[in-house]
Amino acid sequence: MPPERRAAGRCGEEARAAIEAFLEGARQPALLEPGEELLPLGDGNFALELRGARLTLQAWDRTRNLTRRVTGVGVASAGRLEMVVERFARREGHMYLLDLARRAGAEMGRRSGRLVFRERFRLFLRRQFPEWMLAELSTEPNLQHSLSPAFPRAFLRHGQHGWAAIACPEGGDAAGAVSFGLIWLAYLRRRERRVTVEGLALYLPQGHERAAALRLLCLNPAAARFELFRYSDEDFVAPVDPRDHGNLDTRLEPFRRPAPGAGARWQGIAAVPGVEQVLKSGGRVSLRVRGIEFAELDGEDLSFGLGHRHPAGEQDMKQVERVAEQLDRARSPEAADRDHPLYRQYPEAWLESQARAHLQILDATLRPEPVYGQVPAFAGGERGILDLLAVDHAGRLVVVELKASADLHLPLQALDYWIRVKWHLDRGEFGPAGYFPGIELAPGPPRLLLVAPSLEFHPSTETLLEFFSPAIEVERVGIGVEWRKGLQVMFRLTGSERPR
Repeated sequence: MPPERRAAGRCGEEARAAIEAFLEGARQPALLEPGEELLPLGDGNFALELRGARLTLQAWDRTRNLTRRVTGVGVASAGRLEMVVERFARREGHMYLLDLARRAGAEMGRRSGRLVFRERFRLFLRRQFPEWMLAELSTEPNLQHSLSPAFPRAFLRHGQHGWAAIACPEGGDAAGAVSFGLIWLAYLRRRERRVTVEGLALYLPQGHERAAALRLLCLNPAAARFELFRYSDEDFVAPVDPRDHGNLDTRLEPFRRPAPGAGARWQGIAAVPGVEQVLKSGGRVSLRVRGIEFAELDGEDLSFGLGHRHPAGEQDMKQVERVAEQLDRARSPEAADRDHPLYRQYPEAWLESQARAHLQILDATLRPEPVYGQVPAFAGGERGILDLLAVDHAGRLVVVELKASADLHLPLQALDYWIRVKWHLDRGEFGPAGYFPGIELAPGPPRLLLVAPSLEFHPSTETLLEFFSPAIEVERVGIGVEWRKGLQVMFRLTGSERPR
């Protein structure tokens, strides 16, 4: 055998050994060819074959079958092995074995997926804007201007006119794309001084356009034009009329108060220092310490526990009191150990507790009672902010949104809740369901109050509020950093007004 063929054979054997060693140590292996979708590897869909000097790699799934000759491998790193491969017509390229269970492999897999979707987005734009020049298309992060790599964004030009566009991949946060789309639109308007950037086009997966459509209906049409498109798995793109998405994932549970004298035998627990009683729907009473619920009273029945709930009997009275006392010590604003898990947990719930106790500090026009939490309820599950629903002395509903840390999505998540409150208000459902007894609610749209520590409003907040409809009355209240000790208002700003 000629020396060069013996050397090639050794290279093939070494490459095979390196690949097999990587796969043996990988917990979640996948194959990546740049420009193609990630191909997860498992039993029965991957093969290595060494014939003489030729090492052939083959992998397949239901829609693809990749066959490449491996001519060399690089040094394996954590989560990644680079391979030099030969394609058809002896064209050389690179492929990668990834371990998605490792950080480096997962990040490379995500970036590859973003690049693949970026090219799909390019195709969408060519179809919807055939006469326009695609001046920019990017999935790169821009932390300075709060632009996420998870949503590919584009800038289209036609003479002195322009459009911003953004897309949400399958499995992404379709509603969140609206926030990033508005930020992208505002950024292009600042940057492209010689072009009139008319509006924003959003491309969302089919079946996930409702939340974004409802948000678009509440934006100011005089501030920008908005176009919504949905795409299917087959890359069929169709325009969406936001007005066709009027049904909401919202429900208003009937509210009834506990019967007089209910739970009298548990009053000793309610007297423990720091314990708060918050009424819930269905006549239940939540027992909390600075926002953390440790027990719930339903008629004469009490359940308790910080994790798993247990029904309580008379013999458990002291144990329940000890849980409340433990919370009161750990969650005290004067606590020495601020790294204690109970101190750090659920800061928004602690802020809600302060807001309930000092509602008129936040807004002197608000009635101190009644105040309801998470009403109406979302069918979609957990959200990143806490909601309170109050009423002012003129009978106007006020939505109070609380956030203890910076959150880019606060304005539009608050808008989601405002939409639902207005929906039930317009249908006259609050009074018959037992809310705000004895108060005649004004028919006008609710006010919206955004409350956060003054240094924790995200820098993009004003940008997003600039696009809100003038019919939505928004006020931002910035509170002092030591809000756990007491609420102190540092500023009040109306709409998109910026601090001086």
